[in-house]
Amino acid sequence: MQILFVVIAILCLILLVSWLKLDTFISFLIVCIGLGLANQMEIKDLGLSIKKGIGDTLGDLALIVGFGAMLGNIVSKSGASEVITNSIIKTFGEKYLTWGLALSGFVIGIPLFYNAGFIIVVPLIFAIVNTTKLPLMYLAIPMLSALSVAHGYLPPHPSPAIISSTIGADLGKTLIYGIIVAIPAIAVAGPIFGKTLRNFKTDVNTEKYTSNINLKNAPSVRLSFFIALLPVFMLTFFALIKSSISGIKALELLSEPYVGMLISVLAAVYFLILRRGGTFTDANKNLEEAFKNVSYILLIIAGSGALKQVMVDSGTSKYIGTLLAGIKANPLLTGWFMAAVLRVCIGSATVAGLTAAGIISPLMDANPGVSKELMVLALGSGSLMFSHINDGGFWLFKEYFQLSIKQTIKTWSIMETIVSIMGLLGVLIIEKFI
Repeated sequence: MQILFVVIAILCLILLVSWLKLDTFISFLIVCIGLGLANQMEIKDLGLSIKKGIGDTLGDLALIVGFGAMLGNIVSKSGASEVITNSIIKTFGEKYLTWGLALSGFVIGIPLFYNAGFIIVVPLIFAIVNTTKLPLMYLAIPMLSALSVAHGYLPPHPSPAIISSTIGADLGKTLIYGIIVAIPAIAVAGPIFGKTLRNFKTDVNTEKYTSNINLKNAPSVRLSFFIALLPVFMLTFFALIKSSISGIKALELLSEPYVGMLISVLAAVYFLILRRGGTFTDANKNLEEAFKNVSYILLIIAGSGALKQVMVDSGTSKYIGTLLAGIKANPLLTGWFMAAVLRVCIGSATVAGLTAAGIISPLMDANPGVSKELMVLALGSGSLMFSHINDGGFWLFKEYFQLSIKQTIKTWSIMETIVSIMGLLGVLIIEKFI
């Protein structure tokens, strides 16, 4: 009966979030309570389980996600993101412009959450269309595919960060593998798929949405790249030397992901605000605004943590683990498929990835040889599968580019599907070498 209860719980989550449009955090709590009662948990134990799930999940993650939001906001407001984009485009020229846009989207997408990155890059895309007179979708898809990949694959973005925490993956290694998998995924879903859209017609007036960006007081190219990529350097460098660290407290401290993110934020505050004539008041305003924007995401993450804990404490996870242990399919493929199905049903990539992580945890225990870092990427790529009308990102893309639903499916939905499938292929290939 336990597996039936889980299926019903997931269907209820889909019903509450997608059809009834109920708040996602509240939906998670309702499903948690229902699943706990169905498994005959005591009321007191159920309450403790929900509290523990929320507390354990938010832990370090609140710091990582919060600092990531702060860094992204400063990079955006300072003009550093525009400097990075313009520099890359100038380097690549019109012939390889789509590859330059893909690289720009990836660099900007590392510190910025997807929605924030989307709002920033769309005016840049429109400005480039006005200048080059090239087709809109031909230029937009490469840049936005890179943003999507960063959102689904790379810490400190919420989904990969919390999935890493849920299954015990190393954040630094996840980022390293994620970058390796991201490169071919972006290439195929971005510039290569974008080429097929060269004759794709749109009616949007790009001049209407182009913002007049003043780059006179913007930071230098070197500084912009340094700040945007500092968390990547911190996480990857110290992840590589972590295994050889022994007894050096300073290095042990720096190898903690939240410390690397904190240092990156402090560097951004100093170089992009204080050193350029800003005050601590300006800095605090940026930081507070960023955390407000991400607070709701943290609530969703907390809800997924509560559901996972109820599954563990009710014995459901152990039961699922026993069932999954007999499945001969590759665990990475199983994880990807679970996340993909949830994504298509629920819409939210974050909710799909986090829910799948809670379900897949027992499978990881039953298969200790499976790389936890690759499982994070399998779940992350699965959570990007075929975005459609139940996904906010679908409508964001549709409305900004003034497309019909059919046109959005032919562009955005196909691009997301390619990103998802390429992520799975990348994970399965890397598995053969580690």
